[in-house]
Amino acid sequence: MCSIFGIFGLQPGDDLQALRRQALDLSQRQRHRGPDWSGVYVDDGAILVHERLAIVDPAGGSQPLLSEDGRLALAVNGEIYNHVELKRELQQPYAFQTASDCEVINALYLEDQPASFLERINGIFAFALWDRGQRRTIIARDPIGVVPLYWGHDREGRLRVASEMKSLVDECADVAQFPPGHWYDSATGELTKYYQRPWRDYAAVEGVDVSPDELRVAFEAAVHRQLMTDVPYGVLLSGGLDSSLVAAVAARYARHRIEDGDRSEAWWPRLHSFAIGLKGSPDLAAAQVAAEALGTVHHGFEYTFEEGLDALPEVIRHIETYDVTTIRASTPMFLLARRIKAMGVKMVLSGEGSDEVFGGYLYFHKAPNAREFHEELIRKLDALNNFDCLRANKSMMAWGVEPRVPFLDREFLDVAMRMDASHKMVRKGQAGPQRMEKGVLRHAFDGYLPEQILWRQKEQFSDGVGYGWIDGLKAHAEAQVSDRELAAADKRYPVNPPQTKEAYFYRSLFERFYPTPAAAETVPGGKSIACSSPAAIAWDASFAKMADPSGRAVAGVHEQAVASL
Repeated sequence: MCSIFGIFGLQPGDDLQALRRQALDLSQRQRHRGPDWSGVYVDDGAILVHERLAIVDPAGGSQPLLSEDGRLALAVNGEIYNHVELKRELQQPYAFQTASDCEVINALYLEDQPASFLERINGIFAFALWDRGQRRTIIARDPIGVVPLYWGHDREGRLRVASEMKSLVDECADVAQFPPGHWYDSATGELTKYYQRPWRDYAAVEGVDVSPDELRVAFEAAVHRQLMTDVPYGVLLSGGLDSSLVAAVAARYARHRIEDGDRSEAWWPRLHSFAIGLKGSPDLAAAQVAAEALGTVHHGFEYTFEEGLDALPEVIRHIETYDVTTIRASTPMFLLARRIKAMGVKMVLSGEGSDEVFGGYLYFHKAPNAREFHEELIRKLDALNNFDCLRANKSMMAWGVEPRVPFLDREFLDVAMRMDASHKMVRKGQAGPQRMEKGVLRHAFDGYLPEQILWRQKEQFSDGVGYGWIDGLKAHAEAQVSDRELAAADKRYPVNPPQTKEAYFYRSLFERFYPTPAAAETVPGGKSIACSSPAAIAWDASFAKMADPSGRAVAGVHEQAVASL
């Protein structure tokens, strides 16, 4: 994982030295993502800057990656998990210049069209490829948007791209997120969606079952793939179902090195796990139970409310959003990443995506039928790039720690999402796996975890770190924002005006760093109940009266539901 910055569409008369200097200065704003090395490519048509976090081939693999003849220059932020298979499948020789997993993109481009080869890549990525021979730029982002990417045009109309908005916002009045699952071709000026799946339509999955064995094998394969690394790594372990399953599977593979087909002992055979919370938090207690059962070297860190509050401005600067639930959850993750970095770990596996695949959020208990349940899953997957993926990536990468998310592995999604949502729905009052959210997943991994972890109720991360965290944030915002300010919020913030004092407080911090209308428009709006999409609020009449992103807002479902949220 790294960061990329590019300027394309250079014209005769452009001052290349001045633009090169500017590109380096703007790329430096995101150097936290890649503190290990900086690489620069310049010609009369394009400038590429890469800030590297060395995970695979640390000694080599520096970017931008050039083809042997110098025709292609490639800057990638991400990991290509199936790069070995892709190299074996090449139809024509390619002289690889490094052992980087990402260089296979150059080889694929030379023998195939992006619309085709992007469908073959299993990984998390955002890349910019410059073809000097054809004067052509290709830009693409992974299917779900695990890796961030922004683009826009400067005053002279040149196209600019960057891993984070902070490198573009001062120069591009039209800065926006590059959409996940799409690719752009400067030769045609077209933005094309390449990631299409039949399972997006409920009619294609209705009546389809997936066995527990198939689900388990697919997830184990996803975790195994994502252990690809040449540096020390660990797992995030909150003690919830999702992170605990990731840790349980990773622990089974940790003793061997997957890069050589599990034939040799791993360089770091002991799996380290990490958790954070306020003193006495639910997550810290549960994580300790899970870690002891799995035999990980566990590190549970406490933080104080004041430490979290102090970090808020820097958190918002890094994550580039004013979304309430994202900020609530990003702050402890940001603090945890700093601790992890201090221990020399550069990559972690995390449990993001499971709730979007299996309907784990507690409001899913209220889904009226399987079709609406499935359609909400699709809405949640489509929005991940704005919420959980953004939070996990930017909070961790603020300290140069790469997060990986096996639940969003491309091959695993094709197994888990082709299942009829009727098998994922909660059947309250009945015996069997579906008595609880994500029951089908819990059942598939029976025996992998202690029962109290395997059947622990869904706890959103911002709740699990300690209920005093959210309660304290709301109380602090109440003291900072007046009733009069909130009443006039739509005048000060016409784009997505904040509806609560907490939202207003975060918006004011966001505006310090990103004051433009275009920056505000990169953040989605709309009401939410326990992380729902706005559409799902119609599922229950009570939702409209108490919309709050905390899981404790779902009365009658969360064991610690709070009526005032």
